[in-house]
Amino acid sequence: MRTIKAKPITVEAFKSYGNFTDLLNPQGYSLGDFYQDRLLMHSSGCMQTAFSPLLVRKPEKMIVEKAEFHNTTQEGILCLDDDVVIHVAPAGKDPVPELTEAFLVPKGTMVCLNTGVWHLSAIPVHQEVAHVLIVLPERIYNNDCIVVPYPEEQQIEIVL
Repeated sequence: MRTIKAKPITVEAFKSYGNFTDLLNPQGYSLGDFYQDRLLMHSSGCMQTAFSPLLVRKPEKMIVEKAEFHNTTQEGILCLDDDVVIHVAPAGKDPVPELTEAFLVPKGTMVCLNTGVWHLSAIPVHQEVAHVLIVLPERIYNNDCIVVPYPEEQQIEIVL
Protein backbone atom coordinates (compact mmCIF):
# COMPACT_ATOMS: atom_id res chain seq x y z
CA MET A 1 0.00 0.00 0.00
CA ARG A 2 1.29 3.40 -0.99
CA THR A 3 1.17 6.38 1.41
CA ILE A 4 0.59 9.97 0.33
CA LYS A 5 0.59 13.17 2.33
CA ALA A 6 -2.41 15.51 2.23
CA LYS A 7 -1.22 18.95 1.18
CA PRO A 8 -2.95 22.30 1.60
CA ILE A 9 -5.28 23.13 -1.26
CA THR A 10 -3.90 25.90 -3.48
CA VAL A 11 -4.99 27.26 -6.84
CA GLU A 12 -1.78 26.07 -8.52
CA ALA A 13 -1.77 22.56 -7.02
CA PHE A 14 -5.50 21.95 -7.60
CA LYS A 15 -6.05 23.58 -11.01
CA SER A 16 -6.05 20.34 -13.03
CA TYR A 17 -8.78 18.86 -10.82
CA GLY A 18 -11.14 21.83 -10.51
CA ASN A 19 -11.45 25.03 -8.53
CA PHE A 20 -12.54 26.19 -5.09
CA THR A 21 -13.48 29.23 -3.05
CA ASP A 22 -13.48 30.06 0.65
CA LEU A 23 -17.10 30.95 1.41
CA LEU A 24 -16.35 31.98 5.01
CA ASN A 25 -13.59 34.44 4.09
CA PRO A 26 -14.38 35.79 0.62
CA GLN A 27 -11.85 38.11 -1.00
CA GLY A 28 -11.53 40.25 -4.08
CA TYR A 29 -14.00 42.31 -6.06
CA SER A 30 -17.51 42.52 -4.62
CA LEU A 31 -20.73 44.45 -4.77
CA GLY A 32 -20.64 45.52 -1.15
CA ASP A 33 -20.97 42.32 0.87
CA PHE A 34 -21.97 40.23 -2.19
CA TYR A 35 -19.04 38.31 -3.69
CA GLN A 36 -20.64 37.24 -6.95
CA ASP A 37 -19.79 34.30 -9.20
CA ARG A 38 -16.88 32.96 -7.16
CA LEU A 39 -17.37 29.36 -8.25
CA LEU A 40 -19.00 28.20 -11.47
CA MET A 41 -20.21 24.64 -12.01
CA HIS A 42 -21.36 23.01 -15.23
CA SER A 43 -24.12 20.46 -14.85
CA SER A 44 -25.69 17.92 -17.17
CA GLY A 45 -27.89 19.47 -19.86
CA CYS A 46 -31.29 20.51 -18.56
CA MET A 47 -31.26 18.53 -15.29
CA GLN A 48 -32.05 20.32 -12.05
CA THR A 49 -29.22 20.92 -9.62
CA ALA A 50 -29.63 19.00 -6.36
CA PHE A 51 -28.15 19.93 -2.97
CA SER A 52 -27.67 16.78 -0.89
CA PRO A 53 -26.45 16.54 2.71
CA LEU A 54 -23.85 13.86 3.36
CA LEU A 55 -22.67 12.72 6.78
CA VAL A 56 -19.08 11.47 6.66
CA ARG A 57 -17.47 9.62 9.52
CA LYS A 58 -13.83 9.87 10.51
CA PRO A 59 -12.08 6.55 9.88
CA GLU A 60 -9.32 5.13 12.04
CA LYS A 61 -7.00 5.44 9.02
CA MET A 62 -7.59 7.35 5.78
CA ILE A 63 -7.44 4.50 3.27
CA VAL A 64 -8.51 5.03 -0.36
CA GLU A 65 -10.12 1.72 -1.29
CA LYS A 66 -12.07 2.92 -4.33
CA ALA A 67 -12.85 5.96 -6.45
CA GLU A 68 -15.66 7.27 -8.64
CA PHE A 69 -16.15 9.71 -11.49
CA HIS A 70 -18.98 11.33 -13.47
CA ASN A 71 -18.93 11.55 -17.28
CA THR A 72 -21.38 14.41 -17.72
CA THR A 73 -21.00 16.80 -14.82
CA GLN A 74 -18.80 18.48 -12.29
CA GLU A 75 -19.38 17.91 -8.56
CA GLY A 76 -19.53 20.48 -5.79
CA ILE A 77 -18.32 19.60 -2.27
CA LEU A 78 -18.70 21.89 0.75
CA CYS A 79 -17.86 20.80 4.30
CA LEU A 80 -19.79 22.94 6.74
CA ASP A 81 -18.24 22.10 10.08
CA ASP A 82 -14.79 20.51 9.80
CA ASP A 83 -11.64 20.58 7.73
CA VAL A 84 -11.62 17.61 5.36
CA VAL A 85 -9.23 15.72 3.13
CA ILE A 86 -10.27 14.99 -0.44
CA HIS A 87 -8.42 12.68 -2.78
CA VAL A 88 -8.42 13.16 -6.54
CA ALA A 89 -6.80 11.64 -9.61
CA PRO A 90 -6.77 12.85 -13.22
CA ALA A 91 -9.90 12.46 -15.34
CA GLY A 92 -10.03 9.47 -17.63
CA LYS A 93 -11.92 6.32 -18.50
CA ASP A 94 -9.69 4.09 -16.40
CA PRO A 95 -8.73 4.66 -12.76
CA VAL A 96 -5.20 5.82 -12.04
CA PRO A 97 -4.68 5.25 -8.30
CA GLU A 98 -0.94 5.73 -8.75
CA LEU A 99 -1.63 9.39 -9.66
CA THR A 100 -3.87 10.09 -6.66
CA GLU A 101 -3.23 13.29 -4.71
CA ALA A 102 -4.78 14.37 -1.41
CA PHE A 103 -5.70 17.92 -0.39
CA LEU A 104 -6.54 19.43 2.98
CA VAL A 105 -9.64 21.60 2.48
CA PRO A 106 -10.57 24.05 5.27
CA LYS A 107 -14.17 24.01 6.48
CA GLY A 108 -16.35 26.45 4.60
CA THR A 109 -14.34 26.04 1.39
CA MET A 110 -16.37 24.81 -1.55
CA VAL A 111 -14.59 22.63 -4.09
CA CYS A 112 -15.86 22.09 -7.62
CA LEU A 113 -14.35 18.99 -9.25
CA ASN A 114 -13.96 18.91 -13.01
CA THR A 115 -15.96 16.39 -15.03
CA GLY A 116 -14.29 12.99 -15.03
CA VAL A 117 -11.94 13.57 -12.07
CA TRP A 118 -11.58 10.42 -9.96
CA HIS A 119 -12.55 11.04 -6.32
CA LEU A 120 -14.68 9.75 -3.46
CA SER A 121 -16.07 11.17 -0.26
CA ALA A 122 -14.38 13.85 1.83
CA ILE A 123 -12.73 12.59 5.02
CA PRO A 124 -13.13 14.53 8.31
CA VAL A 125 -9.93 15.70 9.97
CA HIS A 126 -11.02 16.61 13.53
CA GLN A 127 -14.63 15.59 14.20
CA GLU A 128 -16.08 12.11 14.34
CA VAL A 129 -18.85 13.16 11.90
CA ALA A 130 -18.66 16.01 9.40
CA HIS A 131 -21.59 17.54 7.52
CA VAL A 132 -20.91 17.90 3.82
CA LEU A 133 -23.07 19.45 1.10
CA ILE A 134 -22.84 17.64 -2.24
CA VAL A 135 -23.98 19.53 -5.35
CA LEU A 136 -24.80 17.38 -8.40
CA PRO A 137 -27.51 17.23 -11.03
CA GLU A 138 -30.60 15.47 -9.77
CA ARG A 139 -30.15 11.66 -9.55
CA ILE A 140 -26.75 11.73 -11.27
CA TYR A 141 -25.51 9.28 -8.61
CA ASN A 142 -27.96 6.79 -10.13
CA ASN A 143 -27.21 7.23 -13.85
CA ASP A 144 -23.69 8.67 -14.15
CA CYS A 145 -21.53 7.50 -11.28
CA ILE A 146 -18.84 4.95 -12.05
CA VAL A 147 -17.31 3.47 -8.88
CA VAL A 148 -14.21 1.28 -9.14
CA PRO A 149 -12.79 -0.64 -6.17
CA TYR A 150 -8.98 -0.75 -5.98
CA PRO A 151 -7.18 -4.05 -5.45
CA GLU A 152 -5.44 -4.10 -2.08
CA GLU A 153 -2.02 -3.49 -3.64
CA GLN A 154 -3.31 -0.27 -5.28
CA GLN A 155 -5.00 1.12 -2.16
CA ILE A 156 -3.56 4.31 -0.71
CA GLU A 157 -3.16 5.57 2.85
CA ILE A 158 -3.43 9.33 3.30
CA VAL A 159 -1.54 10.94 6.16
CA LEU A 160 -1.63 14.52 7.42
